[in-house]
Amino acid sequence: MSDPMRPRAALRTAVVWEVLQDALDRRVKATGRESLDVLDTGGGSGNFAVPVARLGHRVTVVDPSPNALFALERRAAEAGVADRVKGVQGDAHGLFDVAERGGYDVVLCHGVLEYVDDPAEGVRNVVAALRTEGVLSLLAAGLGGAVLARALAGHFKEARQALDDPNGRWGTGDPVPRRFTAEQLTGLVEGAGLRVGAVHGVRVFADLVPGVLVDTEPGALDALLKLEEAAAGLPAFHSVATQLHVLGETGGAVEKAGAGETDGVVES
Repeated sequence: MSDPMRPRAALRTAVVWEVLQDALDRRVKATGRESLDVLDTGGGSGNFAVPVARLGHRVTVVDPSPNALFALERRAAEAGVADRVKGVQGDAHGLFDVAERGGYDVVLCHGVLEYVDDPAEGVRNVVAALRTEGVLSLLAAGLGGAVLARALAGHFKEARQALDDPNGRWGTGDPVPRRFTAEQLTGLVEGAGLRVGAVHGVRVFADLVPGVLVDTEPGALDALLKLEEAAAGLPAFHSVATQLHVLGETGGAVEKAGAGETDGVVES
């Protein structure tokens, strides 16, 4: 992978970045334009927006936090992409108060659905921001990963609570309001009118492996990254991933793919 998130943080983002970069490349080929219009909802300080801009694309980041947007501005300037990154204050509910409806080739919705009141409405909103031929990158907290983590920590009652709770929460102290299964996320994407191009598990092992092992064992980080990438596309591991990534495509993108390359589809 290219440089954006090494070394330790790569364990949390490598799989998503590889899928996203591939999707961007496919859209470039399909559109014949080297620079795409990308919308990053809840993009915060630019963990993905800045690397995407460094690929030559124009990125609009919508986030409710002024502090995050200030950090985004500084980060984009330091990376030399300030002219390709625009930050605006807003959220998924009022998205089109600050973003253009139907104006983007690619929309990122990472870490947003956990916090909105109505996830289905949230997905419909971000899908409405896509052009006729476009791709949605959706990342959200996975239910199974939370259950497994609580159980391995010896918190068996909390693990059972998360398993039984309709929102996947392990208790009142849980900082995440909502978690999802792969089936729930793909259902939301399909319900908004998109075709599911790929589903990947993210942080299948990274949150369970002791940090001291990764930091001190020679070659452990790279080996763990390769393991994460190998397991990410296998359905058997989706149910234990900390996060789930779904790539969705508009009907126009699917039709174009059928006529030529498999545009926007990332094979598992």
